[in-house]
Amino acid sequence: MEKLVGQRLKRKEDPKLITGNGTYVDDIKLQGMLHASVLRSPHPHAKIVSIDTTKAEDLEGVVKIYTGKDLEGKINPVPSSWLVPGANLIETKQYPLAIGTVRYVGDGVAFIVAKDRYIARDALNLIDVEYETLPSIANQKDARKEDAPQIFEEVKNNVAFTYIAGEVLDDDIEKEEVVVRESYNSQRVAPSPMETRNSLGYFNPGDGELKLYVGSQNPHIHRMVLSEVLDFPEHKLQVIVPDMGGGFGGKIGVYPDEALVAYATMDLETPVKWVEERNEHFQSANGGRDMMVDVELAGTKDGYMKALRVVNHANVGAYLATFGPGNPTIDFGLMMSGSYKIPKAQVTTYGMYTNTMSVDSYRGAGKPESTYMLERAVDEYARQIGMDPVEVRRKNFPDKDEFPFTNAQGLVYDSGDYQKPLDVALETADYEALRKEQAKLRKEGRYIGIGLASYVELSGFGPSAVAGAIGFQGGIWENSTVRVHPGGTVTVFTGTSPHGQGHDTTFTQIVADKLGIPYEDINFVFNDTKSVSMGWGTYGSRSLPVGGTAIAMACDKVIDKAMKVAVHLLEADADDVAFEKGIFYTKGNPENKKTFQEIAKAANFAWSMPEGIEPGLEEKMFYDPENFTYPFGTHLVVVEVDVETGEIEILRFIAVTDAGELINPLVVEGQVLGAIAQGVGQALWEEIQYNSKGQLLSGSFMDYTMPKARFFPKIEMKFTHTASPVNQLKAKGVAESGTTGSIASTVNAVIDALTPFDVSNIETPLTPERVWRAIQKGAKN
Repeated sequence: MEKLVGQRLKRKEDPKLITGNGTYVDDIKLQGMLHASVLRSPHPHAKIVSIDTTKAEDLEGVVKIYTGKDLEGKINPVPSSWLVPGANLIETKQYPLAIGTVRYVGDGVAFIVAKDRYIARDALNLIDVEYETLPSIANQKDARKEDAPQIFEEVKNNVAFTYIAGEVLDDDIEKEEVVVRESYNSQRVAPSPMETRNSLGYFNPGDGELKLYVGSQNPHIHRMVLSEVLDFPEHKLQVIVPDMGGGFGGKIGVYPDEALVAYATMDLETPVKWVEERNEHFQSANGGRDMMVDVELAGTKDGYMKALRVVNHANVGAYLATFGPGNPTIDFGLMMSGSYKIPKAQVTTYGMYTNTMSVDSYRGAGKPESTYMLERAVDEYARQIGMDPVEVRRKNFPDKDEFPFTNAQGLVYDSGDYQKPLDVALETADYEALRKEQAKLRKEGRYIGIGLASYVELSGFGPSAVAGAIGFQGGIWENSTVRVHPGGTVTVFTGTSPHGQGHDTTFTQIVADKLGIPYEDINFVFNDTKSVSMGWGTYGSRSLPVGGTAIAMACDKVIDKAMKVAVHLLEADADDVAFEKGIFYTKGNPENKKTFQEIAKAANFAWSMPEGIEPGLEEKMFYDPENFTYPFGTHLVVVEVDVETGEIEILRFIAVTDAGELINPLVVEGQVLGAIAQGVGQALWEEIQYNSKGQLLSGSFMDYTMPKARFFPKIEMKFTHTASPVNQLKAKGVAESGTTGSIASTVNAVIDALTPFDVSNIETPLTPERVWRAIQKGAKN
C-alpha cells in the first residue's frame, strides 16, 4: 500500500459540498419551527427609556417578544473565556438583551419569535423604543483620556485591562545609535464568512434535553459556556455543528443571540431558528484586529536591533468577547519580537472599552498585528541606516543551531531555520535583478516596490498548563477515539471542528498510513458534543499539531492492542511479530500472517483472546502538547503604484512557508492561498468604519470592500521543511501563516515604491485616496 501522508490528494469533503448536498443550519427544518429576529440599537450609547411592543405583538404570526427586562434573572450574562491574569482585568456584564442601556450600534434590544422569518422581520419595525442618547466614543486612544465618555461607571478611563510583558527602560532605548519611533494601526476588519452566524434550538420537554444546532468553531466550548449562561445542565445540552460555511475566528465566540434561541425554544417548547442577516454581521458579529500601536525600535548603525518597546491601545468593544482579552495581550505581546534576536522587548497593552461591537479572534489573532508592526519598523530602521532590508533581517535572525530558541518575552520556539525561506524567496524573485529593474523603471516614471516580511507564528494552541497560567478558561489538549468495526473499517471521533480546512482528508491520510487500511474505509465524526466526549475546537492553527497528533497516538494504541491479538493468533513470541502496511506477520515466516481486517474481526468477536485483553478494538487518546509549534516564513511582494491615481497593482506575490512536515501539500496550499487573500485584503481594501461617536459607517458590502480573485496575480508558493520536535507528525500549524506574513509584506512593498516621494507610512487599508494624498504630501516636502 502506497504511503498517503505527503500526497496531494483531493479533498474528500468537497463532492458533497460542491454538488449541493451539504447540510447547513438554515437547511434544517423541524416540525413546528418558529423563526426569530433581533431588534438592535441604532445608537452607540443610550438609555432605554421605554419599549412598547404592543403593535408588534398584534401582528398576526408573532408568537412572543422578549426584552432585556423580561429575561432579567432568567438568563445570566455571557462571559469571556480568556481572563488574562495580572492585568487588572475588569469584566463587565453582557446580558443577551440590553437592560437599561445600549452600548453599541447593534446591541440587542428585543428578540422576536414568529411563524416565519418575514413576519419576525416585519415585527421589528413595529416596536417603539424611546432612547435617551448618551455621550459615546469609538477611538480607543481617545477613550483613555480623562474627559472621555465613560461606558461603564465602574471602569475608570474605560480601561478593561493593562497588560505588560517584558521590561525596557528609557536608557535601553536612548543609548542606542538609531531609534525608530512610529505609530501603526491595524484597522478593524469583519470575518465575513460566506455563511453568516446562526442557531436552531430544539427542546424536548419529555426528557428535558436541549439540542442546539449552531455555526461554531468549538461546539464543546459553546456547550460549556451556554450551560453557564442558561443555568442548564451540561450533560443535557447537545451542541451540533452541521456543515459550516467558514468562520475565520468570527464563530469562535459565544454570542447573546445563541443564548436567546436556546432560551426561547425551552420557553415555547418548540424549535426556534435564527439566521443572521448580512448587515447584522457588520453590526453584531465580533470584529478582528483594531489596535493602535506606538513602536520604538532601537539599534546600531551597522544593523543590529537591541531593544523594542511597544504600547498597544487595543479596542475590545463594548464587552469582552470569548477570546477577546487574549488576542492583544498573550497572542500579540509575547510574539512582538518576531523572528529576531532582539535582547530586550516590552509590550504594554491597554484593552479599551468603546461604544463599538466586541473584538475577538480573526485569522492569526494577534500575530499578524505584531508581525505587521515589527516588520514595518524593521523596514524603517533599514531605511534610516541605509541598509538593504534583507541584510537587516539576516543579521538579526537566530541561527538554526540556536533552536529551541527563547525570544525576548520568554517563549520557546520549537525549531527554525529562518534564513532558508528568505533565501528561497530572494532566489525565486531574482532579487538583485528586481532591484536593478526597479531603478530602471523609476527613471521612466514607473514606480514599483519590493516588500519583504519575515515572520514566525505561534500555532498548535497548547499545552493546558500554559493555558491555565495565561487565564484561558479551559484546557487545550485534544482527544480522539479510534473505533475499529468487525469488518476492519474505522470510525474516528475527534474534538477538532472542521469548517473548510480539510480535516477529513488530512486526518484520513494519517489513519490510513498508521493502520495500513484503504483510504475509503475510514470516516470521521466531528462537531457533536453527544458523540465526541470532549474537544477544544478549531482555532490557533491547532487542528493538525494537536488534534492530528491525538488521532495518530490513538492509532498507535489500536496497533498495540491489535499486535497482542495477532501474537496470540499467530502463536508466536511478541518479538517475532511485525506489523507493516496492514499485515501482521512473523518475521521468520512472512506467510504466517493476519490482515488488519482479520484481527479486527477476531478482537470484536472475541472467540479467542489473549489472557487479560478485553474484547473489541477501540482506543482513546487525550493528547496535551508540551509546547506550541512555531511555523515561519518569508513573503516577498512586488507592486506597482500609479502615482497619478494612487492605484496599486500586485505584480508578484511569493510566499515561502515552513510548517514542518506537510500531510497534504494541496490542502496546505489552499490554506496559505486563502490566508494571503485575507491579509492582502486588510492591507489594501477591508475596513469596518465607525465615526468618532461609534456610529457604524460600513454596514454592508456596499461600504466594505472584499478582495476578489482578479485583484491578485498567481500566488507563487514555496515550502521549506523544518520538522517540529513537539509532536510525532513533525508538523506545525499552517492555516494562519499566510495572513501573518502578507499584511506587512504588501504594505512594505507600497512604501518601497513611494520612497522617491519621501513617504514612510500610510494608514491601512492603503486605498487609492490615501496613497494619492500621501504622494501629494511627500511631493510638497
